[in-house]
Amino acid sequence: MEKDQNQTNIKNSSDEKNQNLESELPNNSEKENQKQTEEKSLEEKILELEDKVARTFAEMENQRRRFEKEKEDAYEYGGFTFAKEALNLIDNLERSKQILLNDESLKNSKALNKTLEHFDIINKDLISIFTKNNIKPIESLNKKLDPNLHQAMIEIEDDLKEPGTIIQEIQKGFTIKDRLLRPSLVGVAKKTENKAKKDEKNKENLEKK
Repeated sequence: MEKDQNQTNIKNSSDEKNQNLESELPNNSEKENQKQTEEKSLEEKILELEDKVARTFAEMENQRRRFEKEKEDAYEYGGFTFAKEALNLIDNLERSKQILLNDESLKNSKALNKTLEHFDIINKDLISIFTKNNIKPIESLNKKLDPNLHQAMIEIEDDLKEPGTIIQEIQKGFTIKDRLLRPSLVGVAKKTENKAKKDEKNKENLEKK
C-alpha cells in the first residue's frame, strides 16, 4: 500500500514538473507570432536601407548633373565678363567717330574721310571676331521694342512709324549665344501730341454715334 502511495506521489510530482516546463516554454502559436514579428522587423529594416540607398543615389545623380551644368556653363559663358568689357572698344570707336564728324574744322576733308574709313574697317573686324565667338549684335532699327533685348531711353515724335517702333539706336546691344550680354539703348517712336489728341477725339465721336 505504501509502495503504491509512493508511486502515485512520484507520478504527481512528474506531472507537475511537465506542466511547469510546458508553461515556461512558449506554445506553437506564440513561436509563430514571434517569428513573424522578427521577420517583419527585418523586412522593415531592409526597406529602410533600400530607401536610404535610393535617396543617396538620387542625390549623387543630382550633384553629377549640377556639376555637368556648371562645367558646361563655364565652358560656354566663361568669357562673359571679358566679352562685356571688350564691347567698350566698339563704343569708344563710335564715340571717336562722332566727335570727328562734329568737328567743323575737319568736315569734308580727305583726312577725315580716310580716318573714318579706318574706323569702319576696325569696327567690322571687331564685329567679325565677336561673331566667330557667338557674340552677335542685336538688330534694333525699325524693330518693335522688345524688353528682353532693348531698353527705351527716349520717345521721339514720329507719325510715320507705329508707336513703340525703334527709330534711333543710342548704344548697340549684344547677345552671347542665347544670353543677353547687354541690351540695346534705343529711342522709340510715339505719336505727336496734336495727332494723339485728334485721334482720341475722333474715337470719342465714333463711340457717341
